[in-house]
Amino acid sequence: MQERFRRAGPLGFFRSFLIPTNVKRPRNVDVPRAAAILYGDWGTSKAYVIGLAFAVGGYASFWLIAAMCVLTALVGINYIIICRLYPDGGGVYASVRHRSEVISIVGAFLLIADYLVTAAISALSAFQYLGVPHPEKFAAAAILVIGLLNLLGPKHTGGLAFLISVPTALVVITLGLFSLPHLGVALGHLQPLHGSFWQNWSGFVGIVLALSGVEAIANATGVMRLNPGSTEANPSVTRTSTPALLWVMVEVCIFTALLGLAMNALGGLQVVHGDVNAPGAQGVRDYMLRYMGETFVGGALGPAIGHAFGFAVSITFGFLLLSAVNTAIVDLITIQFLMARDREMPSIFQRLNRWGVPSFGLFLATVVPIALVLLVKDMVGLADLYAVGVVGAIATNLGATATDRHLRIKTWERTLMFGTFVVMAAIEMSLLIDKPNARYFAVTVLAAGLILRGLVQERRIKKEAAVAPEALPVPRAAPEASAAATEMLGGEAMLCAIRGTGRTLDFALREARETGRRLYLLFVREQRFMTEQDAKRKWQADPEAREIFENARARSPDQPPLFCYAVSDSASQTIVDIAATIGASRLILGAPRRHAMVNILRGNLVREVSDMLPDEIDLLVYA
Repeated sequence: MQERFRRAGPLGFFRSFLIPTNVKRPRNVDVPRAAAILYGDWGTSKAYVIGLAFAVGGYASFWLIAAMCVLTALVGINYIIICRLYPDGGGVYASVRHRSEVISIVGAFLLIADYLVTAAISALSAFQYLGVPHPEKFAAAAILVIGLLNLLGPKHTGGLAFLISVPTALVVITLGLFSLPHLGVALGHLQPLHGSFWQNWSGFVGIVLALSGVEAIANATGVMRLNPGSTEANPSVTRTSTPALLWVMVEVCIFTALLGLAMNALGGLQVVHGDVNAPGAQGVRDYMLRYMGETFVGGALGPAIGHAFGFAVSITFGFLLLSAVNTAIVDLITIQFLMARDREMPSIFQRLNRWGVPSFGLFLATVVPIALVLLVKDMVGLADLYAVGVVGAIATNLGATATDRHLRIKTWERTLMFGTFVVMAAIEMSLLIDKPNARYFAVTVLAAGLILRGLVQERRIKKEAAVAPEALPVPRAAPEASAAATEMLGGEAMLCAIRGTGRTLDFALREARETGRRLYLLFVREQRFMTEQDAKRKWQADPEAREIFENARARSPDQPPLFCYAVSDSASQTIVDIAATIGASRLILGAPRRHAMVNILRGNLVREVSDMLPDEIDLLVYA
């Protein structure tokens, strides 16, 4: 052992005893949370699609809504297949990249355009349901607040989305039940489609708004729970992804069609300048479900209860729509970060703040939707910007997957996927032709993205042509350290998770000297967004970790600690995992000194570790 230490040198010795850690993102998303991710987009669509459809087709709008539900089901079935094929992430950027980097970049920027409008349209719809004056101002303020909260990297948003989606689903079911007695009247009012095929096709294309959530759930396969018997080496998440997609797809298709038909039972609806007026209520297009609830429930149980139910519809859909804003912002940050890590966007998009969140990516993800909602101010205007991005991204994903002969896909699955791709491509072409605003917006985002990529590529070429940077200096240590390092490999172990060179480190070093335990120092670089490059990062390349470890080694030359380093999006889980891996009998943590509100938003590390730590490991919190 001493000879090995002498040959390798002190830095080589400590590197050889680094503990292998699991720094992959934890697979802790179960079926309810995965369904909530999707329902936050698909489920909210009925809040504004039904009214927009009536503004387009009047009492013949049900046929357009029914066609949209069929398309939603087709896309859902195809993404069940994609989630099976890509258990580590099946979004358009990840799944297409192995076929063509350029196509994956185009799909990614189309998705960015979609998420920008999703955040704006969801926020505006939320406050239109709440009935506040100047809803665009409230929507802009809400987007700003949600963006500021994401600066702290709030955790467990999937669980929060699930809690919000449950009452929303109950409200939708209740409204559907009260709509059933009115279906006879609705069928009597129902009209056939009028106009030419291309006019009806244009109306159908105009209400295709509710599909972007399927890309979000495809991207989330990398954090879904594995099937029983599967491993990280051969992962499968179909027990999570398939039920989540089926539950949401069935609910969205059935209830959107049901409520779209029941809307025809409302007599006296008139389309005026693109809005919908009802007897005694003006401009109900953007809160049609609230008006239906007040009418149907009020007619059965009385006006007071009807008004109360309408208020419940407003509150539940308002909060779910705001949850969709948060999901869109997080997805925007994620895709910008991943592209920056792959050197497809400037490195500024991967610079993390102290909470592990890319600040510049969050800035754009917040400011652009605020600008959109303040400038456009109208649901129809935002809808005109919306569908090009999501339809293009989904068409790209389906087309690339259906034509990939290396994937194990059944013949009927490949045929269905390619057929759906043809439909989505036709819709995309129609949107580009018939919606100039959507075309200009998507092309602007795509052009800006490609320009940024070109600048990055040019800088990369210049950098590769330059002289390679000097290697990190290797510090020297006294020869006596070899004997001490050899002796410390025996005895009980204790682990100290540190973030600096303060009193907690002093205490851990002192405890190691006094008790004779071997000490492991753990530094976790917590960041919300992870890539494969992060998993391979060494502590020598992290200036903060390097300073702490070298300080600890200099202060304890006779009994140097062993160093553990990990990059993770869950510090508490990583700490517990490493403590169990090294067989530590004691875990030392410093008491958190953050503000109480920060602890609420980000969670308390000590409490989270305490909840997960095995009973045989003692937890010592140094205050």
